[in-house]
Amino acid sequence: MNKLTVLSPTAILGYGFPKQSFLEGLTHNPDVIGVDAGSVDPGPYYLGAGVSFTDRAAVKRDLALILPEALKRKIPLMIGTAGGSGASVHLAWNREIIEEIAAEQNLSFKMAVIPADIDKDYLLANLDKTTPLGPLPALTAKDVQDSTHIVAQMGWEPYREALDQGADVVLGGRTYDPAVFAALALKLGFPSGPALHMGKILECAAIAAEPGSGRDCMVGILDEEGFTLFPTNPERRCTVKSVAAHSLYEKSNPWLLPGPGGALDLRNTRYQQVDERTVRVTGSVFVKNDYAIKLEGSRLIGYRTLAIAGVRDPIFISQLQQVLDQVRAAVKDNFEGSANYSLEFKVYGLNGVMGDLEPTPVPGHEVGIIIDAVASTQEKANTICSFCRSTLLHYGYEGRIATAGNLALPYSPSDVPAGAVYEYCIHHLLPSEPNFFKPEFVEVGKR
Repeated sequence: MNKLTVLSPTAILGYGFPKQSFLEGLTHNPDVIGVDAGSVDPGPYYLGAGVSFTDRAAVKRDLALILPEALKRKIPLMIGTAGGSGASVHLAWNREIIEEIAAEQNLSFKMAVIPADIDKDYLLANLDKTTPLGPLPALTAKDVQDSTHIVAQMGWEPYREALDQGADVVLGGRTYDPAVFAALALKLGFPSGPALHMGKILECAAIAAEPGSGRDCMVGILDEEGFTLFPTNPERRCTVKSVAAHSLYEKSNPWLLPGPGGALDLRNTRYQQVDERTVRVTGSVFVKNDYAIKLEGSRLIGYRTLAIAGVRDPIFISQLQQVLDQVRAAVKDNFEGSANYSLEFKVYGLNGVMGDLEPTPVPGHEVGIIIDAVASTQEKANTICSFCRSTLLHYGYEGRIATAGNLALPYSPSDVPAGAVYEYCIHHLLPSEPNFFKPEFVEVGKR
């Protein structure tokens, strides 16, 4: 039976991994090393601002270990959603790190770079073809024009093209998570369902093990009927529960995982414990449908200033929502007509995590309050936050005893300018073709 072995060193490039775990993974003679480098989880700032949410030194550390080992073994290294968000600026950032390592270690190789950016004029010309991905409004020309970066999520096909043209390293823009792990397998004719399902689990590395960790290695071995999984660290193990549970991860439907060109269907998937640390998975299928790519874009909406405070007065806490409403009204009265802003309070110990969805909003003996002011300029945000903080600090609520101040402010200065604020404004589907994304090739070092 044909088999293909994939090594996933870490959940996200820059999250790290124990060197010994990686070396152990190499003893299983992987046919490809795949690593996801991005996510939308950290929010819209990183796409909008064009910066990585992972640290440069941490990314370089990971690649400095992975890259030479892949080249030495003549196996492809596949990196998806480079730089965290996968726009051209993120690709350039990640490419610079790779070329820096190559120069320092005297490495030479052929690298494919696959941009994921969508041209605004192209998107404006195809607005009527887009559909919202979820309960969102239709995409507008303003959404497109306001976005600082717009990317689309590519499938595995451009990675196959890069491999067909002899790339040793493939650096991709925004990518469907399983693609980098499944591309070689699909190129070689393995069934799509098991290949993509294995890729979906491997993209998070050892998170699917017990105990789970995003900064440890996982190996997947694919065959014609399914795949097996095991962590390389002997302190971890895969169980039916851990692997099946992770198969539910990041899905709106527990059985279906949509992607470019179809959906992974897990309704008939079976999980079997092979040994103490290994699980086998069978029965996963990929159901094709019309090819479409997911668009992502974010825009600048203002600038933020924060203040963090603690409250322990039970009288104050008992009427906290009334006090905050009254302080909000005081801010509005003071700045009405002079500043376009938003003002939010995140109250930890009451409902700071889930907000209005909190089922048991019962305050404890102390709460933490984050004053969150966003305005059109940093100066205006500073002003709103400062006024709100001072008003709340000295607000005279009913039953107040001490007048020295209502808030315990742990930092001086108390107000922290947090900079630019972005919001996602594009989360839509666009009909496309699998060959929409084109690899670009570069020779790194001397061959």
